[in-house]
Amino acid sequence: MRTSPPATSPPSSPAPASAFSAASAALSAVLLVLLTVLVPLSALSAWVDLEIDDTDRYVAAVSPLSSDPAVQATVTDLVTEEAMRQIDLGPLQDTVQKFLHETVRSFTTTEAFRNAWDSANRAAHRAVKAALDGDSGQAVTIDLAPVIDQVKQDLVRDGVPFADQIPVQRTEITLLGPGQADELRDSFRWLRYCSIWPAVATLVLLVLVVGIASVRGGLRAGLGATAVVGAGFVLGAIVLRVLIAIGRGRVLDEVPGSDRDAAAAVVDALTSSLRTTVWWVLAVGAVLLVGAVVAQVLLRRGQAPAHVR
Repeated sequence: MRTSPPATSPPSSPAPASAFSAASAALSAVLLVLLTVLVPLSALSAWVDLEIDDTDRYVAAVSPLSSDPAVQATVTDLVTEEAMRQIDLGPLQDTVQKFLHETVRSFTTTEAFRNAWDSANRAAHRAVKAALDGDSGQAVTIDLAPVIDQVKQDLVRDGVPFADQIPVQRTEITLLGPGQADELRDSFRWLRYCSIWPAVATLVLLVLVVGIASVRGGLRAGLGATAVVGAGFVLGAIVLRVLIAIGRGRVLDEVPGSDRDAAAAVVDALTSSLRTTVWWVLAVGAVLLVGAVVAQVLLRRGQAPAHVR
């Protein structure tokens, strides 16, 4: 008796779930890369637009440095050296220099110095914008002439000998060397052009990605997208912090050693908002990532009994 061969089932096609999973992983990787780029770009372009380009915010950022010991020491040394370079008092030179140095150091603790420092930095901001808008490299400096003028007025008023001979002329603290100004000019122009739009684009992207994932894939897909967003925020914050550190080092490379402490204090003050942004973005990213992962674990545990039969 002839028996028929056993029926063979047709080859199975790839599972739709596997294809969906692969596509989801690819989209997650793309989103992660986009956020790693967009987060630092958004922070830097907003910083240039809202702080570096705005005179009042610029001055407000560096104004507290009038109480910084490094700034006070640099200003004291520069003002004293420049004043004594123009005065020849023979055997009294060293004595008067020490007296003037102590007088200027004391002056840097007064309200008058704080006002003079703000005036100097308001003028310095114009130099910053000119250097970043110009076609050729020029050093970005703070001119201490307003400080010298205030010191001279105070000394003359107090009857200090030879105070009226102190010249009031341009005396500078270098913040950005000419080579670095050339190097940074194109980057700043590009960031200024971007303005706040990368930040807007980032927010729109996040809403769309999480919203579409939740609508098409349900709660679990929405949580997965949220976890990717959180990871992107964390990576973006780390990249931003690295860029701040690299930029700080490169900016200070061309600054003379005598000005470096004061220049470093100014750079740190101007980038303070960026460093704060790093911590905020890092915290938000960590909360989104951990929260989404924990929610996914709880969701799986809640659904597990339904599959056990």
